[in-house]
Amino acid sequence: MKIWLSMGFALALLTPGWAAAQEQQHTITMSGHGEAHGQPDTATLSAGVSVDAPTAAAALADANKNMQAILAALKKLGVADKDIQTRNFSVHPQYANGNGQAPHVTGYQVTNQVQARLEYIGSLGPALDALVTAGANQINGVNFSIHDPAVLLAEARTEAVADARTKAETFAKAAGVTLGPILSINENGNGGPRPVVFAAPMVGAASVPVALGEETIGADITIAWGIK
Repeated sequence: MKIWLSMGFALALLTPGWAAAQEQQHTITMSGHGEAHGQPDTATLSAGVSVDAPTAAAALADANKNMQAILAALKKLGVADKDIQTRNFSVHPQYANGNGQAPHVTGYQVTNQVQARLEYIGSLGPALDALVTAGANQINGVNFSIHDPAVLLAEARTEAVADARTKAETFAKAAGVTLGPILSINENGNGGPRPVVFAAPMVGAASVPVALGEETIGADITIAWGIK
């Protein structure tokens, strides 16, 4: 009986699942967060036109005329065709009722919107001026971004690792253990740039002032250390 128990214990030591469970009990797992900041160099804006007319054909004709002027203004600013994309087009009947009458169509509304990406951030102000002058009566907002965030992302990841290590060392010291080798590092999704949204004024100002602010690139990681 004693021999059987000893052999059973020895077999347990050789069982991979048991060994993994024991190893898992001797770890510290900690998360870390890092951020890096930089000025945006790219802007994406959404602009368009909304036209009301008694008939769908008339509304469409007016909307097409204004949109052609908007597209021409963007191309004159040097925006490439690949950076201009139609994002919304709709035709809606307009209804009215009253005086005991059933709802009836009184006209139509045509909406056409495009999204344009400006690779040169300095053209944003002139672009807003040109779009309003060309007939755009809808500018839903401007998103700022960084074209190549690789350098900032590397900084954020480095800071995240340092943050996780500082926390782990604090816990290890409090527990009376020391950190061993890193067993795993996982990135918890890419925080990516956090866009600054700018609402463009709907006025024909001589020049639209633009505040660029800054972009924040975030990184979140989880690291597991062995302890001893």
